[in-house]
Parts: sequence; C-alpha cells; structure tokens
Amino acid sequence: MKKNRTILIVDDEEKIVEVLKAYLEKAEYEILYAYDGATAIQLFRENDVSLMLLDLMLPDMMGEDVCHMIRLHSRVPIIMLTAKTEEKDLINGLKMGADDYIFKPFSPRTVVAKVEAVLRRVESDQLTGVPVSFHQGDLVIDFKNGDVRVRGEDAGLTPTEYKILITLAKAPNRIFTREQLIMYALDNNFDGYDRSIDTYIKSIRTKIEHDRKKPVYILTVHGMGYKFAGEKP
Repeated sequence: MKKNRTILIVDDEEKIVEVLKAYLEKAEYEILYAYDGATAIQLFRENDVSLMLLDLMLPDMMGEDVCHMIRLHSRVPIIMLTAKTEEKDLINGLKMGADDYIFKPFSPRTVVAKVEAVLRRVESDQLTGVPVSFHQGDLVIDFKNGDVRVRGEDAGLTPTEYKILITLAKAPNRIFTREQLIMYALDNNFDGYDRSIDTYIKSIRTKIEHDRKKPVYILTVHGMGYKFAGEKP
C-alpha cells in the first residue's frame, strides 16, 4: 500500500462509497468507510487516518458537524463531498476546517487526483530544509532557520507574523479563512478576535510587499480569507 496511508470515506450512498473505494484501492491506498457521522468519528478515533472524504449530507448529522468535531483534535486533511454550490455553504465548510471541496456529481479519477494533490501539499508542509525563493530572490523564506528576507534584508517579522506567513506560503493558492489561520498558525493559543488576523496580514504586507495596497504575495479572497500567490523563480 502507498506508505500505509488510509483514506476514510464517509457517505450515506453505498454506490459512491463502492466506486471511490475501488478507485482509491487501485491507487494503493488503504480504505475505511462509514455511512453515517457517528461511525465515521469512531473509525477516525480508532485508526491512523491520513485523509477523510466527507459528505455534507449524512443521515444522523451534518458533515460540517463531523468536520468540526474532528478539528477539535486533529489537523488531518478533510475534503468535503457536496452537491451544495452556494458560496455561503462553501465558506461555512472552510470555517469548520475543510481543506478542499469536490462537487457532486464527480469523476472518481478527479477524486483520486484531488486526494493526491492534498496529500502532496501536506508532505510539502513537512519539507522545511531548503530555503524557497520567490520573484528571483525578492522574497526568500528559510523554513528551517525561521528566516525571512526581502531584497536581501531581514523582514523583521514577529513570531506570530512568521507563523502566519509560513502557513500561507507552504500551501500556495490555498485559501485560508481567518479561523483556519488561527487554528493552523496559532494553534488556537489566541485570545483575540478573528479580525485581528487582518491586522497581522496588514503588518506582514508592510514588511514583505513592495506596495502593501497592491500585494503580490498575500492576496485577499473577498468573503473567504487569504492566500499566498508568490511565484517561484
């Protein structure tokens, strides 16, 4: 099996579970599955799950509630399976801690590709030994040594600003809500309001952007949050 990685599929439609199970097993993943939220939570607690595919509409509880309960104890990647396409539903799922979405109906191959992409992103989060350069060295982030340089000079980030920046930078183009930045970057050890994240972002932009009003690294995704869009050379 692929590095003994286990995918937990949670969906009340047996046909969907069967198809996803077949495709993911072919891709060399170990598979667990549940048709309701309570069973999913139990399986998650009893096994080493690498990623969860979670349907939003379950017979005993909403998928968002399952996601929230998992997020109280774990950062395991969660991809929502949903027929909902309204922006408010997507924002709500992101706030609960979802990492990504797949819309129904979907191609099983698309699901496998999305799983691979999310897990690669998780792996990249752990590869912190080599400094990463953006825009021909304009911005250099040395994850190993905790050093950020802008045009060759120390950016002067505070510890909190550094944590927020590297959280964003390790997952380029992924949208983080304010709640997720608090969860991932600050480990919930945060006494302020989620809007305080805006203040941190403003300060980081002042230190790393040429023009903080026209940022090229940390971009605002209106109504959702922030993402890192710096291009490597």
